[in-house]
Amino acid sequence: MRVLVTGAAGHIGTHVRDDLLAHGHQVVATDLVPVEDPRLAAEYTGDLRDPDAVRNAMDGVEAVVHLGAIPHPNGPDPSALYATNCLTAHRVLEEAGRTGVHRVVAASSLAAVGLAWSPVPQSPRYVPLDEEHPTLVQDPYGLSKLALEEAARAAHRRWGTGIVCMRFPFTGTGERLAGQLAAVREDPGGHRMDLWGWLDTRDAATAVRRALEVALTGCLVINVTAPDTSSPLPTAELMERFHPGVPAFTELIGRTSLFDNRACSELLGFRPPHRPH
Repeated sequence: MRVLVTGAAGHIGTHVRDDLLAHGHQVVATDLVPVEDPRLAAEYTGDLRDPDAVRNAMDGVEAVVHLGAIPHPNGPDPSALYATNCLTAHRVLEEAGRTGVHRVVAASSLAAVGLAWSPVPQSPRYVPLDEEHPTLVQDPYGLSKLALEEAARAAHRRWGTGIVCMRFPFTGTGERLAGQLAAVREDPGGHRMDLWGWLDTRDAATAVRRALEVALTGCLVINVTAPDTSSPLPTAELMERFHPGVPAFTELIGRTSLFDNRACSELLGFRPPHRPH
């Protein structure tokens, strides 16, 4: 396929480019900064808030991977962050529908549940968290990801586009992942709000490709995390210490993840293979 990757210069975008190219796809890249990669079919530098930039990058592509967004809520203007993420997502989804793109894979986030960046400490209503867990969002980043998912549903209803919104946790590999693991090991309580979720970025890229390639219909929201936590402590101990009293609908054996990944396994046929320890 000829695939447009937005945010192609970013951490996940770089790995998605490599994975798609390694599996025979043509990649069109766009980002705010130039993507210098001679393997690309085409490259566009521009702002996704600009409709002409989106229209030019979308020309002739069969599928889209939308990664272009502000990836955290730490900027000086929360409203601008929310507005930017919502506008860029809507521009990409609308143009994809208008031009007949058959599949969009969009990076949502487990922040859409509302725990990871919450300014007020919260606990999940139950574990493992599935895609139907009620939203607890307070922060602008998580709210923008909820808006992306709703925009995706609207685009599917209007245009019939097949869309997969992937709820990612922290993603990393190499030194980036090693730093995260060290921080969790040193202070597991400091990561209680993200429920110690993680994903090797190489596995994130594979999951994106699978979501492009497999036969799917509709607009889907899918958790994509590693099957274990980022902490060396047993999961049951983590929950007892930092989220006491939260119902567990499955036995928390060993370091099992607190996120339900059955949809990823069943719909994408993919179980992330990389492990942190």
